[in-house]
Amino acid sequence: MKLSAIAEALGLELRGGDCEIDGVNTLENAGPTEISFLGNAKYLHALETTKAGAVIVRADHADQVGTALIAESPYLAIAGVAQLFDRGQGSFSGQSELAHVHPEATVDESATIYPFAYIGAGSKVESGAKLFPGVYIGENCTVGQGTVLYPNVVLMEGVTLGNQVTIHAGTVLGADGFGYVPTPQGIYKVPQIGRVEVGDNVEIGSNTSMDRASLGSTSVGAGTKIDNLCQIAHNVHIGANSLIVAQVGISGSTKIGNGCILAGQAGIVGHITLGDGCRVGAQSGVGKDVPPGQAVGGSPATPENLYRRQTVLHNKLPQMARRLKQLEKEMAALKAELGKGEADA
Repeated sequence: MKLSAIAEALGLELRGGDCEIDGVNTLENAGPTEISFLGNAKYLHALETTKAGAVIVRADHADQVGTALIAESPYLAIAGVAQLFDRGQGSFSGQSELAHVHPEATVDESATIYPFAYIGAGSKVESGAKLFPGVYIGENCTVGQGTVLYPNVVLMEGVTLGNQVTIHAGTVLGADGFGYVPTPQGIYKVPQIGRVEVGDNVEIGSNTSMDRASLGSTSVGAGTKIDNLCQIAHNVHIGANSLIVAQVGISGSTKIGNGCILAGQAGIVGHITLGDGCRVGAQSGVGKDVPPGQAVGGSPATPENLYRRQTVLHNKLPQMARRLKQLEKEMAALKAELGKGEADA
């Protein structure tokens, strides 16, 4: 693809000569026929040695490369370039005879169904959807237009997926929520008879679990992105355009607002509310409501500014312990002196 064509497609300004581009790579590894980008000033030094045929930069760095595409956000621009070169996963088309489609299921003729996919009774697969091998669609599910389910994705009964949803390999939606009642006779399982609802343009990483509701629904709003290895319990509601990073665990009946960010390995207790736009730091333990727009960190989670002060003090604890021990010795010596003086008097 000509560099000028890339610039035109993405609405970027080209400075320097035109050339043929056949791939995208890092500044360090790019060759003369590849395009790269500078998204962080930390890597500014790499512009001096890169062999990339062209680099996407902000305007103030354009004079540091031979050929540049000017972008207000190079990181966003390189995403657009990568999309132009993305070949996508899989090459199969049509609907394989080796797939099992229940007679009472409805599959649009434009959907792609790989071998060994299973579609249960009453389920609906809409136009342009793509089901890879090993996908299991239980009864009464809906797979929206253009939705992609990668290998071994499981939708248990009653799961609804919106349009343009992407779910990566090994993820399970609609398994039973963790609902049990201890009794003198043992642990009694509470039937989980709710559903899972996922909005448009949601992406869910691999090996993530989203449990069906005990009653009602577990839901994810449009545009939200969920990473790999996350646990979303029964009756959790996640708003639109939120980011849930790897290994986050959200306990039952918790509500996450719109535009929230939950960093890696954060743990959220059940039956609380995280307001719109809140941010939860990595490995935080959130045990109470978080107001809209609040940033929290630590375990138990506290407001970010307090958490940072606590972290600074925590790193000084060994030094403070030594000073305290020395002060205790000095205090003991002073008390001994005072006691001796009183005895002499």
